[in-house]
Amino acid sequence: MVSGPNMIRRVALSAASLLVLAAATAAHAKDAAAPPASAQDAEVSKVIVTAAPYGVSADALTASVAVLDRTDLDLAAPKGLGDALAGLPGVRSTTFGAGASRPVVRGLAGPRVQVLTNGVGQIDASALSPDHQVATDPGEAERIEVLRGPAALAYGGSAIGGVVNIIDDRISTQQPIDGMSGRLLASRGTGDDSYALSGAVHATVGPMVLTLDALKRESKDYKIPVYPESARQLALEGETAEGGAGRLENSAVDLETFGAGLSYVGDKGFVGMSIKRTDSTYGVPGHAHEHEGEAEAGHEEESAVTIGLKQTRIDLRGEYDADLGPFAKVRFSGGHADYTHTEFEGDAVGTKFTSDGYEGRLELVQTERGGWKGAVGVQALRRNFDAIGDEAYVPKTKITEFGAFTQQRLELDGYGYEGGLRIDTRELDSLKGKADFTNLSGSVGAFWRPTTESFVGLALSRSSRAPTESELFAEGPHAATRGFEIGDADLKEETATSLEATLHYGGERVSGDLHLYIARYDGFIDLRPTGDEEDGLAVYRYVQTDAEFRGFEAELAYRVWTDGQRSVNLHAGADFVRGSSDLGPPARIPPYSVSLKASYQAPMWSGDVEVRRTGGQERVAQMELPTDGYTVLNATLAWKPAGNARVRLFLDGRNLTNEEVREHVSFLKDIAPSPGRQVRAGIALRF
Repeated sequence: MVSGPNMIRRVALSAASLLVLAAATAAHAKDAAAPPASAQDAEVSKVIVTAAPYGVSADALTASVAVLDRTDLDLAAPKGLGDALAGLPGVRSTTFGAGASRPVVRGLAGPRVQVLTNGVGQIDASALSPDHQVATDPGEAERIEVLRGPAALAYGGSAIGGVVNIIDDRISTQQPIDGMSGRLLASRGTGDDSYALSGAVHATVGPMVLTLDALKRESKDYKIPVYPESARQLALEGETAEGGAGRLENSAVDLETFGAGLSYVGDKGFVGMSIKRTDSTYGVPGHAHEHEGEAEAGHEEESAVTIGLKQTRIDLRGEYDADLGPFAKVRFSGGHADYTHTEFEGDAVGTKFTSDGYEGRLELVQTERGGWKGAVGVQALRRNFDAIGDEAYVPKTKITEFGAFTQQRLELDGYGYEGGLRIDTRELDSLKGKADFTNLSGSVGAFWRPTTESFVGLALSRSSRAPTESELFAEGPHAATRGFEIGDADLKEETATSLEATLHYGGERVSGDLHLYIARYDGFIDLRPTGDEEDGLAVYRYVQTDAEFRGFEAELAYRVWTDGQRSVNLHAGADFVRGSSDLGPPARIPPYSVSLKASYQAPMWSGDVEVRRTGGQERVAQMELPTDGYTVLNATLAWKPAGNARVRLFLDGRNLTNEEVREHVSFLKDIAPSPGRQVRAGIALRF
């Protein structure tokens, strides 16, 4: 195994060699001329790169997909990844305070939702625990693609519930117009006294493109409209609320990232390298509060818990249009990361988690012939995980993975077929033992275009996931889940067989998407209470059972009025998922959600008003409390001075009616409600 510093030097030298070689062999080629910005934006919004290596347009997918582009991200409040995506149909957030959040997709979270950066993994520890922050912030992204369900076969077993791909532009894939381009964003918010600054600049140096970017966001403890503990939690403890609205203690966040990239861009493709540093400190609400009883009894009260995250990441990416027999394009990406997550109890170090390693991916995209397109590829990962301290409930583990895959699609006159196959190996070598798994996943699908505006698809897939290090080897107290967790080294693969029906319609005035799905799990890995106690905590054990998840996602848009470049539109959305297993309902299954949004668009002004209703959840797992529903009102107003699309001043309001919001999928829902009313003003520039 190559050590971290040696690996960084090796990656850097390899990258430099690739850049020099590319420049030397292709210096005679003309620099790729970038199309007008409008054409670029139209093309980017059309093709979903996460769905397949060869890219598929959004209206021709048999899978459920959602996209946030840079315009959406500018107006979105500065938040963690899960909170930034929450509200998309079928997506919720783990909401572990303001600092840590991961997406929950169709009721599945953690190791079942693969979070990627430019198609390769994070190499962090965010999937291990809900209080672990994702090492990539949404503010770094140029675009985020969310693929819901097990359709993202090309990314392996960890995508059994879905894929979130954070696509940045740190390694430029095209030359900026006029030799330089960039963006700036600045905002200030109430409710948490927050501010955020971010920016990026791309500049050409001959055929090379240099990119520099940075992000800084900081927020204090956020305001809540009610007492932190829910009425049900207080009743369970036999207590009453001592106070009301205020601020949620220990919910502050201080995050900064900075990075640089250098790439060669020619008329046949690009190759580049980037480096990024992430440094974040955030509070974990609730830990100190749960020990107040001990303090009253004469014991020393535990200090508030804060977490410091640091990661240095180096990435390589490249793409080359080549005539290699049956293949038209070669694409590769890879990353090396050194990650440390330290939990502080006051000023003292409590538990430290480390994760370092690398991941690489190579894809060969086939030449399209007669409507037949496809790709083959391989992917490899080596990661070292370790935990030291009082809550080191998972032992030191080395994880090695290798996968090979193919995806194929045949488009004929008005109909077509698609399919894929992937084989994975996963080896876990820990202090408590070894485990090896070989997983086979596959999918088949068919689609039909009855008219030019409509698309109907049906896909059947079988996806297999190997257990994680925590599911196999955990043994110890885990404060984030408020339990003593015990793994099972004899766990087998988890296999999901799913069927999904898709309907797209894209008329001039009405458009919509409907996705119906059912997924049946053989060997579903679930964390269940045993009824015992250890160290004053309820004992939870990982077990396997059969489970079923079924539901839908629906979106509808209607153009009410149009006059030149001015328009009024209505947007509606809804989602629902129901989970069941042989042991009863799984924990933290999200309730239904419906939304209605009215928007106005004009050359200088735009705005929208949204009402979102999230239902209550009474169908709960053992030792889980029900959650009440809530309705929130959101609104946004943006102004482009003199109709200049490159400058936008905006005002954004969230939860304007100051509702009590408790997300059922959050471990902290009964002791840490979501923020109350928040208003943010800012400016976004493009140049």
